[in-house]
Amino acid sequence: MLKSFRILSFLEGVSYLLILFVTMPLKYIWDNGYPNKVIGMAHGFLFLAYIVMAILMKPERKWDNKTLTIVLLCSIIPFGTFWMDKKYLRDS
Repeated sequence: MLKSFRILSFLEGVSYLLILFVTMPLKYIWDNGYPNKVIGMAHGFLFLAYIVMAILMKPERKWDNKTLTIVLLCSIIPFGTFWMDKKYLRDS
């Protein structure tokens, strides 16, 4: 389950960065909203899967509530999932 969560967190982080730095400028500067819809839908699915999987990882990784909260907050901070992977998932 750890490997799956690491992959999911990477994909969630990449999709978030794509939205922020690629599809949002395309939408608001060049008036092309289609990429934002496609990447946005994928990101929404990945975000929800990340939240569910983080909650499921709590007992496996023996996280306390503070750690789980940090892991969950990392999903809304740009580059947060990459930091979280290094800090909380690579020690095993």
